[in-house]
Amino acid sequence: MELLKQRIVKDGTLKEGNVIKVDSFLNHQIDIELLNEIGKEFKARFVSDKVDKILTIEASGIAIAVIAAQHFNVPVVFAKKTESKNLDNDTYESTVYSYTKDKTYTIRVSKRYLNEGENILIIDDFLANGKAAEGLIDIINRANCNLVGLGIAIEKGFQKGGDSLRSRGIKLESLAIVQSTENGKIIFR
Repeated sequence: MELLKQRIVKDGTLKEGNVIKVDSFLNHQIDIELLNEIGKEFKARFVSDKVDKILTIEASGIAIAVIAAQHFNVPVVFAKKTESKNLDNDTYESTVYSYTKDKTYTIRVSKRYLNEGENILIIDDFLANGKAAEGLIDIINRANCNLVGLGIAIEKGFQKGGDSLRSRGIKLESLAIVQSTENGKIIFR
């Protein structure tokens, strides 16, 4: 998606450890017009797929998933990373390692919101090593739902997550794939 790539080049920054910082428009301060275009693009890429719900993980995937859901006209469910008094006791759980936070989380989704046989599209902001995606896929499998595929705003193509998912035959649509970060520059695939 050329619009997203242009915005990454214009406003994104690189941090130590190959962290691509896009918080000025994607995952802290949010450019709603850009997110709406991202949502339209996900709809176009999954137009022939039956989608009953969109699943994401808190926190930065929620905004993208919600705007995309408007174009699919389906609800969004997000996996929670923390226990809460208002979360049902009966949940699907999986563990996820966060590269950016160097922490392992137990993610949870109430069993009330994923029904057997539903077609679930995962949408998230980033894909690097694929740990969040794997955790969400695990929850989909535990719920006996069908994985439609993954819609990712930014994939770090130099890390193994995307290749691993594609090698398993999973439909993965990344809107911007960063091939490398050389000499402080972002190079797209």
